[in-house]
Amino acid sequence: MKKNIVCIILIAAIVAGPLISCNKSVLDQTPVSAVSDDALFKSTDPGLLTAYVNNMYQGLPHGFDWSMLASLTDEALTQACTWAGQQQAMLSQLTPSNLGPFNNGNCPELQHFAWTNEYSFIKSTNVFFSKIDAAPIDTATKRGLKGEVFFLRAYLYQNLVSLYGGVPIITKAYTLTDSFSVPRNSYAECIQFISDQCDSAAQYLPVTQTQVGRATKGAALGLKSRALLYAASDLYNGGNGTVPDPFAGYAHPELVRYTSFSASDRQTRWQKAKDAALAVINLGVYSLYQPNPASQTEAAANYGNLFIQMSTPEDIFVKYVSTNTVANWNDYGKTYGPGLFHNPNGFWGWGVDAPTQQFVDEYEMNNGTAFSWSNPVQAAAPYQNRDPRFYATVLYDGASWRTRTTDILPYEGSGKLQTGYQDTSAAHPTTDDIKYESGGFDTHNPPTGANIWNWSPTGYYLRKWSDPNLDPLKVLQATPWRYMRYTEVLLNYAEASLGLGDAATATTYINMIRKRAGMPPIANATKANLQHERKIELAFEELRYFDIRRWMICDPAVYGQKAGFSNVWSIHIFYPYNGSANYGSGTPVYTPVANVSGAGNYANLDYSGGRAWNPKSYFLPIAYDEMNKNLKLIQNPFY
Repeated sequence: MKKNIVCIILIAAIVAGPLISCNKSVLDQTPVSAVSDDALFKSTDPGLLTAYVNNMYQGLPHGFDWSMLASLTDEALTQACTWAGQQQAMLSQLTPSNLGPFNNGNCPELQHFAWTNEYSFIKSTNVFFSKIDAAPIDTATKRGLKGEVFFLRAYLYQNLVSLYGGVPIITKAYTLTDSFSVPRNSYAECIQFISDQCDSAAQYLPVTQTQVGRATKGAALGLKSRALLYAASDLYNGGNGTVPDPFAGYAHPELVRYTSFSASDRQTRWQKAKDAALAVINLGVYSLYQPNPASQTEAAANYGNLFIQMSTPEDIFVKYVSTNTVANWNDYGKTYGPGLFHNPNGFWGWGVDAPTQQFVDEYEMNNGTAFSWSNPVQAAAPYQNRDPRFYATVLYDGASWRTRTTDILPYEGSGKLQTGYQDTSAAHPTTDDIKYESGGFDTHNPPTGANIWNWSPTGYYLRKWSDPNLDPLKVLQATPWRYMRYTEVLLNYAEASLGLGDAATATTYINMIRKRAGMPPIANATKANLQHERKIELAFEELRYFDIRRWMICDPAVYGQKAGFSNVWSIHIFYPYNGSANYGSGTPVYTPVANVSGAGNYANLDYSGGRAWNPKSYFLPIAYDEMNKNLKLIQNPFY
């Protein structure tokens, strides 16, 4: 039976001996709470070094924290954004002295993307490489661990470069006598370094591991595919025909993009990205989960089940956890409760990372046409006949979920979501005003007043990853986080093909994914098709933050409500009085509304959805603390 990787904190055994007397030798004692690097790498026990490497995996942030990276995109709004810092980020208000959620202990995942955290783990990788060759362990274990650490170092640098642009490439294990003043490497140098590290990892790693959760050859090649695809994108290559190069006036553009981006240069970069994706495909060990659904209903079920399986044929790199993990809200490594965090408040969940109306609107009708609020039939029943993936990703008014908790069950026995407002006044049957209404159990104004602080400010809840058969209040879900899956690689291949002008190949690969989703094929792939498919298929998988930047689609002044930084829209649902005060007794009226100050008096809104784009938000600022420690650092543009 395969064992899941569990990150281990090393604690040295206390060796029995006489009590230490009061003399200077007490200063020479080895701490009992740690194993020194020298002792670790001189040990003949491969388990110690394996545990050392295991701990490095903790440096890779995962999306099952209560506040996801998705809340910093057009995918989601969390009701805690005002005090946890997300709103500052989405208003482009971050500064070198205030990194908002990236330096807020209430947002552990986002904090773990930050400069200091990633470099602390990079230090561990550098210590490993400085000592591993002399370690007296067997060659096979040594080679395998080398492959994993090459991969982990590449992943850590990929995170840094995606957030900050070029960063100092540090590969030596520093001592107290070394100078810590190191300049930033260029963006091009960083991408080459990441690519080379992935190649090195792939040489050492096996195609499959007996212990699942460990890096594999496919994970290394998949990371290379991601890095080179990002590097070929518009942001790093002088902009595009719609949005010009934002860094043309920056004194050091080499830190945040390539300095040469002729047509030939771009073709070369797209070709490298395509080749990298093809290398993963050609391994022949990955495939789509349930690729041939018999119906759209089955397709929806398949897509939902994909994310609650312990393993699937499209898993490339996955994080497993022990069910002993606790669902704390601000203790990283213990904040692992997707069912609890995303569960609606009427089921005593936390309701965080609520899907936005713009995200919901992106789902096509099930015949492949776009949804439109201008279509009266669609506007009257907006949740009918949509892309099957919608039903596996979003919880909406009227969606069947699970049995209510015992305190609410006597009042609501259907287990269906109630995110609207029911008019209860016979005297004012069509007046949409909270003083004549009762909110559903999953709103800010539930009939029993239970759990009002955890409502969704958008009218939607995230369903993806939550197992409806488990009560998250009683059972901690052990669903693994999928850092990388085969679907992403197929979309990488399609996007690189489009970049090379090969729409036919892109169409083939996009349609493979749409077929699995139960959706009709597209005729001829365009960039818009590709961007739509990534947004829907890879929803909330912590890739959208980087996609909206590399595609340069953040600015509402250019892209309107489809922009990555457009104001959040929510849904207000009103049930007129129809002879009964019971929830849902009237025909609902759906009103999309901007969740911003001045939008109107809607009880379910928190008016925290205002967003503002500034080109400085393409990258994070380097904190003043880091700038003061390393005087050779150059700040990112516009900060």
